[in-house]
Amino acid sequence: MRNTLLLLIGLFFFGLYAEAQFKENPVLNIENKDKKILNYGYFLGFNQYDFKFDYRNNTGRDILVDKTVGFNVGLIGEMRISEFFDLRIEPGLHYNARTLFFPGFTGDDATDVNIKREVKSTYINFPLLLKINTKRFGNFKPFLLAGPSVSLNLGSNESNKDDNSSGTFRMKKWNYNYELGFGIDFYLEYFKFTPSIRGVFTINDEIIPDADPNSPWTGNIEAFRTRGLFINFTFE
Repeated sequence: MRNTLLLLIGLFFFGLYAEAQFKENPVLNIENKDKKILNYGYFLGFNQYDFKFDYRNNTGRDILVDKTVGFNVGLIGEMRISEFFDLRIEPGLHYNARTLFFPGFTGDDATDVNIKREVKSTYINFPLLLKINTKRFGNFKPFLLAGPSVSLNLGSNESNKDDNSSGTFRMKKWNYNYELGFGIDFYLEYFKFTPSIRGVFTINDEIIPDADPNSPWTGNIEAFRTRGLFINFTFE
């Protein structure tokens, strides 16, 4: 809900700005900005991470995920390939927290210690993206983004010898993803401002199972993978 509200507010103001650019013969801002071979900038934004679970036995109840809004911050390096294509790297820091609720505990076992696991994740993300641009219209230009990324999860607990029986939920440290998104470049008087929305999809299985193969926490999980939504604001 919070992400949706932020998105709607942002789109409202961007819509007002875009409407102004449709005036006949608008004054072009930073007209030669995209003609440079290399461009640099930074981004700030929000994220929301989720998990996609695959179960060994689908007759039981699903694990529930309580999602929160996290934040993103990072740098941008962009190389011009042609008028319509750019190659972009966006190394960044992404922080988020999720809470998992495990079914199957009843009676005296149905305590917060057993049912809940808070998963705090700090990702260092390294994407390599192809930016596919449209033609520039006045002072704005829509685009698509797509490409692979590698993420280092600093809060994975992969090397921890304890597992869920001791209250420790473990995930793999390195994740391999693909990212898809779209956005609009707005050419302001002195810099380029870009809002964008992107989905991030992990390819590899992230679970580190408990030592007990019949663990009530990981025993029924065949695999799980991160799904993320980014809303970024870029300044170049």
